[in-house]
Amino acid sequence: MDTRATVTAMRVGLLTREYPPEVYGGAGVHVEFLVPRLRELTDVDVHCFGAPRSASGVYAHEAAPGLEHANQALRTLSVDLAITDAVGGVDLVHSHTWYANMAGHLAKLLHGVPHVITAHSLEPRRPWKAEQLGGGYRLSSWVERTAYEAADTIIAVSEGMRADVLDCYPALDPAKVVVVHNGIDSDAYHPVTETDALTALGVDPNRPTVVFVGRITRQKGVGHLVAAAHHIDPGAQLVLCAGAPDTPEIAEETASAVRELSAERNGVFWVQRMLQPAEVRQLLSHASVFVCPSVYEPLGIVNLEAMACGAAVVASDVGGIPEVVVDGETGLLVHYAEDEIATYRSGLADAVNTLLADQERAAAMGAAGRRRARTEFSWTTAAERTVEVYRSISG
Repeated sequence: MDTRATVTAMRVGLLTREYPPEVYGGAGVHVEFLVPRLRELTDVDVHCFGAPRSASGVYAHEAAPGLEHANQALRTLSVDLAITDAVGGVDLVHSHTWYANMAGHLAKLLHGVPHVITAHSLEPRRPWKAEQLGGGYRLSSWVERTAYEAADTIIAVSEGMRADVLDCYPALDPAKVVVVHNGIDSDAYHPVTETDALTALGVDPNRPTVVFVGRITRQKGVGHLVAAAHHIDPGAQLVLCAGAPDTPEIAEETASAVRELSAERNGVFWVQRMLQPAEVRQLLSHASVFVCPSVYEPLGIVNLEAMACGAAVVASDVGGIPEVVVDGETGLLVHYAEDEIATYRSGLADAVNTLLADQERAAAMGAAGRRRARTEFSWTTAAERTVEVYRSISG
């Protein structure tokens, strides 16, 4: 039997909150790059949140009327109900993040189809989400647990994430939790020589530059980097591409910390808008050091993006990051412990300063990182392994 033909005949409903052009986090990047590769192997309908999309095979859904002022978790569940109704006729549903997990779970029950979940993050590992969602965090946690424990297969994006899934949800059969690493498009992320985007931001291409790219959330640890920056070589610039704060409180907290840092040293740039891919490539390509201070990171696509652009990486040693950043080869890892924050921040500053003081070593790490990103991480491989998962449960 031609297994390729069998898989091609399968119709998959891929369920996600984020889909271009509304992409703001790693899960959205994952879906954006995975879907085209999946479509080379099977039929995929995308069901996402937000405004109508013009792309073929992409269906957008919005919260039910009358819930404009409701808790975000309730609005999310109303979108999930609409998606559940819309996916009738698919052979399998594949959901991403708790936002879409309940749609996958209900589709499994209503339509009698298998449900695959990709685990990008876990609610029990993100207690600070209660700041953003209030009581909705209890709902999101219930949604995740319910969907995970009933799913046919869970795809973890790293071995570290697989361990977290089994730790958070011990009722799961370990055989149902498999690892498929995220990929990187090394054609989309690659070293460039242009500097016009840097100069437009006021960044001096000729000065050493430390770069951060990420959302303003407890998870991404931007506050730790800003605190550490007080002890980073003052000859270096710091570019914080940080927006989409989870709450007004963390937004003000970040603004206050950046103001304090800027009063102490020059060359601090805070970019709060969403940058275009060409701008990100320039920043990463010209970064003396890229820093990922996350306190929780299932894999960290942003590190792959930086590596693909040839940047040396300083990152915390949490989650799946050590599966991406090879300590001493493609960057430096700094140990993170919740009860040793001062030590962690000091370690970040020391690691950044080590590479700023030895740009030849940093350049060698950047070159090694690009080789690793290109050879070890591929969206094509990720798609092939995902389809293998589909095949294994499709009967």
